[in-house]
Amino acid sequence: MVNRGALEKITTIVREAGRAILQSSPNRADLKPDGSPVSAADRAADQSIRASLLAWQPDMPIISEETSAAPFEERRDWPRFWLVDPLDGTKEFLAGRPEYTVNVALIEHGEPVMGAVFAPALDLLYFAGRGQGAWRQERSRQSEPIYSSPAPPGASLVVVESRSHPSAALETFLNTIPVKGRVQAGSSLKFCWVAEGAADLYPRFGRTMEWDTAAGDCVYRQSGRDRERWSPLRYNTPSLAHDTFVIGLAGPDAMPAAEARP
Repeated sequence: MVNRGALEKITTIVREAGRAILQSSPNRADLKPDGSPVSAADRAADQSIRASLLAWQPDMPIISEETSAAPFEERRDWPRFWLVDPLDGTKEFLAGRPEYTVNVALIEHGEPVMGAVFAPALDLLYFAGRGQGAWRQERSRQSEPIYSSPAPPGASLVVVESRSHPSAALETFLNTIPVKGRVQAGSSLKFCWVAEGAADLYPRFGRTMEWDTAAGDCVYRQSGRDRERWSPLRYNTPSLAHDTFVIGLAGPDAMPAAEARP
């Protein structure tokens, strides 16, 4: 299923959802039970993506941020499913910042094997598939392959970090590595900036949901020149959540010794 035709299909789906977001008003939002905002644009994008995925693959399960997920006892045996965040970065969207994204990923046996990240306000698209590489397309330009590699040992690093989720644990971690620059961003674009070599590391301390990371994680993993980049993230866990992670390391043994444990 992961081939060039499938990549073209998934990029069309995220672009259609992006148009639904741009046609929605950013001025109205409700609060979910966990206190996070949800807007009419979230719901419109979710409906667009669901309709497209079901028309394409009617028997494929879908997990989306905006709908209740099946219990783990049911989904634990799924060999593959779609994982969707119809509007990642709702806070950025509501604040009028352009960094929000549409994220759609295909998960197979706990790993993202195809994914697309689209920033509608920037007309910026990233997409990737196992065996197909990672790609970037800005506006109407031709898509271009993107690559990344781990920084050499001891090199000074550019770190991309969450705009909305600063933490003392992050500051502790950054004190263990040589940092030459820090860049803030919202949404899954942080993964993509590492994937295209604009940043070396993306550290995150605190809980994130799997739909927040899957599509960007796929783009990052497929950006290696000779092999997939290593990622610590796994999917379809009981909680559908991640704890602390660092994207951009060469492998599990590359974490600085201090490990930034608060």
